[in-house]
Amino acid sequence: MLEYCAYSGHSHSKLVVRKNERNSPIYAFFEAPRLVNQKGRPAHEFKCARQGCAATVRRYLNKKDAGSTGNLCKHAKACWGGAAVDAADNAASVDEVRKAIIPNVLKDGSIAVAYKLKKGTTTYSHRQHTREQTKGFQSLMKTGRPAYYIPSRWTVSRDVHLVFAHTRNRIATMLQKYNGKVSFTTDAWTSPNHWAFIAFSVHLEHKGVPLSMPLDVVEVAKVCDSLTLCCT
Repeated sequence: MLEYCAYSGHSHSKLVVRKNERNSPIYAFFEAPRLVNQKGRPAHEFKCARQGCAATVRRYLNKKDAGSTGNLCKHAKACWGGAAVDAADNAASVDEVRKAIIPNVLKDGSIAVAYKLKKGTTTYSHRQHTREQTKGFQSLMKTGRPAYYIPSRWTVSRDVHLVFAHTRNRIATMLQKYNGKVSFTTDAWTSPNHWAFIAFSVHLEHKGVPLSMPLDVVEVAKVCDSLTLCCT
């Protein structure tokens, strides 16, 4: 039993509160609570266990929901990531979360242990993320590294086009100024969905080292068969 004193003006009253067992896995994301008295109201103050996070969550003990973990879960998801909290929900105890899940998150931001704890088969989707799913994806990618910057798909698309344009210009300049023999080769194939492609590549010696690189890949408009032997 824990005894607290609550003051209201000059009156003095004692409030006796039963200590919580704290068996929920969510407590693994917080340090051991300390007892505080906020304006005469006894409370447990939980400090986030994540390094660099100074956030605290108070839970007043003179309320009916003194054992609620709602605010603890809310902060844990924002700080540690929803995936880590979901993995903790599947753990058997607080000790298991501290020994198996938290070390993996702190080590490299990975929550691979979550898949080991998850029951059933893990499935994957190749569909494009919606706006709401993208928020969850960013939360997952930033688990363990919340300060990481994840560019938008428009930024990635723009940068890829810029890199391609600069690389194409550099290769063109190098081939035009190359003092030596250059060999060109072609190769054609049919993809599993019956589309035909042809690729062009170049081979040369650059600073004493053999160098090969693809120049272009184009789709064949019409494929010759063994009867016609040529396209018209």
